[in-house]
Amino acid sequence: MASNVTSQSVYPVTREEGDVQEVILAVIVDNEPGVLSRVVGMISARGYNIESLTVAETDVEKHTSRVTIVTRGSPGKIAQIKSQLGRLVPVRRVIDVTSEKDALERELALVKVVNSGENRLEAMRVSDIFRAKALDTTHTSFVFEITGTREKINAFIDLMKPLGLSEVSRTGVLSIRRGGNKD
Repeated sequence: MASNVTSQSVYPVTREEGDVQEVILAVIVDNEPGVLSRVVGMISARGYNIESLTVAETDVEKHTSRVTIVTRGSPGKIAQIKSQLGRLVPVRRVIDVTSEKDALERELALVKVVNSGENRLEAMRVSDIFRAKALDTTHTSFVFEITGTREKINAFIDLMKPLGLSEVSRTGVLSIRRGGNKD
């Protein structure tokens, strides 16, 4: 039984029945005006937050795009979201990346660090450990590019906070299957 939780949101926020899980959904859609709005609207109308969203055209000839969505919910609610997404007219296929054993997940982030002295040296040491690339260097700042799992990027950001973290820009999660499987 769901009980209401006090929230500042205009959407009804309820306590979930069962365990809440995070899922990554890859939604293959026709690349036409309004499709993203319909996909996002369907999820948000049910009171779910989209934690990450990436969209790009993936096949020019077929005129299709891939929408990668990260959200949370109970298994029943996630199944409902997948089912309702699959019924939208411009949606060709819904793939639950989380359940795929052969899926890769990555994210890209640009991280600006403003500092001087010993903190500059430490920022460079940390960036080397995380294999982050310095895209821009001035006498007072760095802009690093880092790719990897969300956990890796979050750890890098956490270590950069005391070293002068100034700004972060992230792509959101991207995913693809390994090997010869097609999405």
